Amino acid sequence: MTAKTIMIQGATSDAGKSTLATGLCRLLARRGVRVAPFKPQNMALNSAVTADGGEIGRSQAVQALACGVEPHTDMNPVLLKPNGSTGSQIVIQGRAIGNMEAKSYHDFKPKAMQAVLESHRRLAEQYQCVVAEGAGSPAEINLRDGDIANMGFAEAVDCPVILVADIERGGVFAHLVGTLELLSASEQDRVAGLVINRFRGDVKLLQSGIDWLQQRTGKPVLGVLPYLHGLHIEAEDSLRLDLPSRAKADGRSLRVAVPAMPCISNHTDFDPLRLHPQVELLLVKAGEPVPPADLIILPGSKSVMADLAWLRHYGWEEAIRRHLRYGGKLLGICGGLQMLGEKLHDPDGLEGEAGSCDGLGWLPMETTLAAQKRLARRRGRLALDGTAVAGYEIHMGVTRGPALQRPALTFDDGVADGALSDDGQIMASYLHGLFDHPEACRAILRWAGLAEPEALDYPALREAHINQLVDMLEKHLDLEPLKDCLPPQALG
Repeated sequence: MTAKTIMIQGATSDAGKSTLATGLCRLLARRGVRVAPFKPQNMALNSAVTADGGEIGRSQAVQALACGVEPHTDMNPVLLKPNGSTGSQIVIQGRAIGNMEAKSYHDFKPKAMQAVLESHRRLAEQYQCVVAEGAGSPAEINLRDGDIANMGFAEAVDCPVILVADIERGGVFAHLVGTLELLSASEQDRVAGLVINRFRGDVKLLQSGIDWLQQRTGKPVLGVLPYLHGLHIEAEDSLRLDLPSRAKADGRSLRVAVPAMPCISNHTDFDPLRLHPQVELLLVKAGEPVPPADLIILPGSKSVMADLAWLRHYGWEEAIRRHLRYGGKLLGICGGLQMLGEKLHDPDGLEGEAGSCDGLGWLPMETTLAAQKRLARRRGRLALDGTAVAGYEIHMGVTRGPALQRPALTFDDGVADGALSDDGQIMASYLHGLFDHPEACRAILRWAGLAEPEALDYPALREAHINQLVDMLEKHLDLEPLKDCLPPQALG
């Protein structure tokens, strides 16, 4: 039996599509539905490694967790990873096939659509329900031709759509009505309901607007979802610079500074630090002075040489030199590891113009970018104290040099990873997710200078937040108008 598919689209970017999809996945799973997430096309630099050894957007991996299933490449068959203002690396069903400029990708879309429909068909044969998520807005006129991310997909598989809008942005009624007005008649017909997201206050004050909206559009408002303070669901892509850390700047916490580089990738690495009660995490924007810190982390990057030039332009090289001189700790993750070496080579122009450049030079090693991407889930032990660590590798570089003779950690298969400087001040690793597990996080924070770090169980915290989200949906989302679009047990 083929699964029922329902799609969540947004009146704007960041309207809450990913959050609503995650919550709906868990709600359906809680009610006994075999459900899987799906996003036809994702543009994101936050990615995850799947059980079948491929790469998908981070949000679909979290949604799979909400469904209680392993992430699979079919859940996000097209992933675009921007590596400049007009181009992206194209990942099809988990595997990178090369870089394309926007025009070339537009011409490639029919082939991409084949992969989308193939992956959706396989999921539909295995599950009772597929919760699909759109990208951006379906009303972006310049992107309508050949669309595979929103209504183009919905029309191709003939699935209903929930349209969500964020009231915090203002103009929520205009967002919803305007989006519907810009859709074709058949696309309007498949919108099964509307959702207003992130509402604060007494919903009774909104009732006259809801009544007008339903009369004006002929669409039911399925729910007005309240703003959940402190809710943490891993970000699709955007780096939220305005989110505060949990710790107070009181002198008793560990201060961590991370440069918000233009091509920063997998910044979800730092979510456990943002949520840690003893860590003050500072994401430093372009032009801001580099603050005093106990630990500086150089994060992953989709364009390592370009981001390294950005660091130098904004004074990070000298700031890090001063930081090390005064005894501070320095950690490089993935692209950050590559920056810490003496040389970077990109002979094939995989991330920009072909060529080489000097690294920061704090570890005796060199990296050469290669077309074959390393994708793996990994377990091992930290060299610091033997603590178990787990995470994933996503990188295209091959690093060699004397620094690797003193690795930062060793995987369970005996393969060494990264480097730890002779003086113990600098650590570098290709492993993403270093802070996700309590004991590994404690060990690294202790190395960074926190005397008695608490154990933050990030996976348990993430699970609690997903359940908090679903508890809210149970109260505020009415699925009754969708009874013909969902399996029977979905209505509870």
